[in-house]
Parts: sequence; structure tokens; C-alpha cells
Amino acid sequence: MAADSAPVPTRPLFRSIAALQVSKQQQTTNNTKTPGEGLVLTDSQPCPSSHQCRPNLAHAIGYMLVAAYLRHGLRLLVPLAIACTIYLYLYPVFSGCAFPVQSRDPREAFDKTKHLHWPFASSSSEHTVDEFAPFRLLALGDPQLEGDTSIPIAYLGILPHLKSLALRLAFRLEHAHLRDRVRMVLHDVIDLFLEDVPNLVESIRKRFDLFGNDFYLAHIYRTLRWWSRPTHVSVLGDLVGSQWIENREFERRGRRFWNRAFRGGERVPDDVAAYPSQNHTIAGFLDGSTDERVWTRRIMNVVGNHDIGYAGDLTAERMERFERVFGKSNYELRFALPIRDPMVNATILDKAANPASRRLPPQIRVLVLNDMNLDTPAKDQGLQDLTYQFINDAISSAPAVENRGQFTLVLTHIPLHKPNGICVDGPFFDFYSPEEGGGVREQYLLSPDASKGLLEGVFGLSGNTGGPGKGLGRSGLVLNGHDHEGCDTFHFINQTNGTTVADRSWETARWADARARSLPGQHMLPGRREITVRSMMGDFGGNAGLLSMWFNQTTWEWEYEYRDCPLGRQHFWWLTHFLDLGVVLCALLYPFILALERRGVDVDGRFLRVVDWTRRKVEALGREGVKRLSTKRPSMTPS
Repeated sequence: MAADSAPVPTRPLFRSIAALQVSKQQQTTNNTKTPGEGLVLTDSQPCPSSHQCRPNLAHAIGYMLVAAYLRHGLRLLVPLAIACTIYLYLYPVFSGCAFPVQSRDPREAFDKTKHLHWPFASSSSEHTVDEFAPFRLLALGDPQLEGDTSIPIAYLGILPHLKSLALRLAFRLEHAHLRDRVRMVLHDVIDLFLEDVPNLVESIRKRFDLFGNDFYLAHIYRTLRWWSRPTHVSVLGDLVGSQWIENREFERRGRRFWNRAFRGGERVPDDVAAYPSQNHTIAGFLDGSTDERVWTRRIMNVVGNHDIGYAGDLTAERMERFERVFGKSNYELRFALPIRDPMVNATILDKAANPASRRLPPQIRVLVLNDMNLDTPAKDQGLQDLTYQFINDAISSAPAVENRGQFTLVLTHIPLHKPNGICVDGPFFDFYSPEEGGGVREQYLLSPDASKGLLEGVFGLSGNTGGPGKGLGRSGLVLNGHDHEGCDTFHFINQTNGTTVADRSWETARWADARARSLPGQHMLPGRREITVRSMMGDFGGNAGLLSMWFNQTTWEWEYEYRDCPLGRQHFWWLTHFLDLGVVLCALLYPFILALERRGVDVDGRFLRVVDWTRRKVEALGREGVKRLSTKRPSMTPS
């Protein structure tokens, strides 16, 4: 420390500062003070210590150091924040996201979507909307809103060992011996620092993370609704993160879902969510009218395992609270496409005028299906029977497989069965012990029997060429979630295999491979596509699915196309908003610092003193650490 008190020789830099200071004093009037007044450094007046000179260094040269830092910081942050913000809030534009169009050309789809937002194209916007597919579904998978179950202090309390420590020291807790009391006090002290404090820090971080995650999900939903203009929206299960939470926490997450993550969305009314019937009602018309825009706000929520549990967990109480907050678990919706041409309408099936026609009125039949208890054993047999009855009624109310014009879209959660290696998730089942009820504890995919029942029952597919419609079935598609990585597959049965129907079994191929092999539409190869939508959670890229469906009047069949639109991981969302916050803070501090400088406040001096004090403290801690390590180092001399 002797070096700090020794005189420091004047350096050329200090001489130039002194000369500059003298020059500034000569240029000012007697009643005008300069920021560095009183500081004249000459060879005869050396600074007693180098770190004491630093606080006055900036004023000596008339340079506002803190303001300069802020100014240069703004020069760096502003363009970076603007670039990140523009990309974040226009990410569908930069990614070329758009609902597919009939030509299946991504560029054409993007150009048409872009024209909807061109400020001078309002006169032709209605015509542009008519060029889009009449049914455009925004499909979102597995948001999984977490809550108190992921926050340690929510179930452990705040500093629990501090409370027990106080009780022990106050002799409010009994111990057999003083030795036991002392031992437990020491345990509490150790646990306070090694468990309670880290849990408190983690809880604060997690609450902040959950708060931001809600807005991250909201950003995906809000931005894609604005840019892509969907006609319908669906969330494919796992709306919340755990089926084990209490009712109060479930209600809290439900409010976060509707008021924050999916703000502006609406629950499908119970009177609209219909039960399958021959005398069905039309839920909406695909004509783009103002009355039908209500479906852009309604969200078709699918029940998932984290919402109600698997078959071995599902109870009537869990089902009731889900349906109360998010909507029914099993229902159908029918959307009709009006045909304006009288000549075309005359070709549609009519029992009186045209009974021999195989053309049905163009409709999309959406089946929202709870497949959580399709497999056995189930904890509540009554709830499983209701699901089976719903599927049977959906099958019995479906049109004949020979007819054309109607499309069945199944929205569910657990994917269909497929062999290992097709998707990330392979076949897996886990069951409770007999003492725990023996129900399904966990499953990655439906069982082969349940999958076969859906494909052959709901879609009417069959390996029997002599069956109804030659086993080719009804037009349709399956959309689901559960596998967070996403998957796109084609399920088919080869009617040329073997000599009997029993020799033919269901096979699965990735959709890209199936198209390369020309499997879809191949003769005597009935099949249906299944799209497992990649999760919208940040760890999986904030993905969203865009499904377009349009009607081909030549073939009298519905056609569709699907594409993904990912935002990117949540880290970019956080980075952008931290940059924006930094710009706002710097923009507020900069004029404030300038105002203080004009009032004669030595901002730079105080800032440099704080920096110098911090530096010396860090250096002292470093020296102490090195000294401790050197004293604890074991001797290398042999004993």
C-alpha cells in the first residue's frame, strides 16, 4: 500500500491536461466556472495517487464520460434493437409464412397474403381474400402453461429452514437432548444457505420466466392471426402443464390462457359444439361473410394428457373442470361451402330430384376427439364408455363411403400407432400396479387396435376390396399433438398383400417417403395422412401449423395442404425485449445526465470513483482467494 501514497511523476498526458486546463481558464470570464476549475496539474504539483486523479480526469479535459458512454451505447443498441424488433414482430413475413393456396406454390401464397396488408390495396382486398382457401386452420400444439408446481417456494414456502431455525432457537420445538437441538440448528443453518436461498432465487427466476413465456405464446398466436388471416383456430391438447394441480391452480392457469396467452380467443359455446347425429346442424358457412368471422376468435381446444391425465388418471372431476374452462372434450362441427352455380347445384344428391347422385353438399366435418381413454384399462369405465359411444355415433352418422363431397378432419391429441423409427416418439405404454388400479399411467402412441378402429371406423378404410366403396374410405385427415418434435406420416393398407383380408395389416411411412414412392392415391392402397403438429413451446421453436382446404368441383373432393411456421426459440424473444428495454433506459438516462452536468454535478467523477472502488475491491478479493488457495494447497514433500 506504500505505492499508493508515494508521489506519482507527472506524465506527458498530465502535462497536456494541465496545459488544456490553463488554456480553458484563460478563455473563461472571472464569474464563469468550468467543470475542471481548481485542478491544475504541473510538475510542481503532482497528484498524490493515480486513482485519485482519475475522478477529475474527464473534467480536466472537458469531456463528459458517462454521457459519452450512454451516447455510444445508444448508437450500438438502437440499430440492433430496431432490427431485432422488426424481425420479431414481422417474423411471418421474413419466413415467408402463408396459408397454402390451390396452386400449392409457396411464393404465390405469400404474395397473396402480402397484398392483404398492402395499405393501398383496400379496394381489392375482398377479391384477394376470395382467392384463398375457404377453410384455413391455425393449428397450435402443446402450449403447456406451467405454474406453481414448477416454483419451489410455492410448495415449500419461503425460507422454510429459517422458520424452523427460529422455532428451535426459541425452544418452540421439542428435542430429547440439547445435542439434538444443536445438531438440528446446524442443519437448518446449512440448509438455509444451500437450499432455501437457491430455491428463492430459482423461484424468482421461474416466475419471471413464466410471465414472459405467456407473452411469448401470445406473440405467436397474435402475430399469425394478424398476418395469415385464419378462418379457424385449434389448440391440440396439453393446454396446461399438469393434470395433478389443484382446482384453484387450474382456474388460475385457465385465466392466463384466455387473458394473456390467447387473449382475444373464445371458448366454443356448448350449444354450438354438437353431438354427432343424422339430423346435424351447420355450425358455419365457408363464405367469408362477416357473420362467420366469429370463428376466427373461437378456439377448438383438444383435451390432452396434461389437462386430464391418461386413462389411468382420468376422473369425472378432472373432465368437468376442463370442459368448464376450455370447452367440451368430444364434439363435432360441420362447415358448409355454398355452391352459387345453379347448374352445379343440380348435380348434388337430392332424394326427390336427383336420388342417384353420389355428390353430397360440400362440407368439412370437424371431429374433436378425446383419445385419452381409448386404450385400456381405464380408471373410470363410465367415461371410457362415453368416448366409445361418441365414436360409434360419429361413425353411424357419417355419409356412405361411396359418396363424395364431405371431408372428415379429426382433431385429437395422442398420435396413431406407428413402428419405432418413424417419428421421435415410438410405441410405449406404462401401467399402474394392481394396487394402484392398473390403469394406463403413460403412453406415447395409441395402441394398434385403437388406431385401426379410428382408421377403419371413422374413415371407412379397409383391406377388403369387396367392402363398401372398395375399402377406399372417406376423405379425411388427422391432426394431433403430444409428440413435441412433430411428425408427418401416411397410414395405409395394401389390398394386394396376401390372399385374404387377415393377411393385410396397416403400415406407416413418413409423408415425404410416401410421396416419393407415390403411395397416396395409388390403386388398391387406401390410406390417410396424419400430421403431428410440432409444439409451440420455445424449446421446440415456437411452431404453428397452417392448414388450407379448398374444394375441387371437378373431382368433387376436398383438397388440402399444410406447412409449418416457426418463430424460433424463446431466447430471441427475450433478447429483443431486453434490447428494447436497454434502449429506453439509455434514452431516459442520457438527457438526465446532461442536465446534471449543466447544473455542475460531477457525474463523471462520482462514476469513476465507483468504478475505481469496485476495481480495487475485486482485486482485493482476488488476492485473498489466491492466498487462501496457496495456504490450503497440500504439501508435495513425501512423509
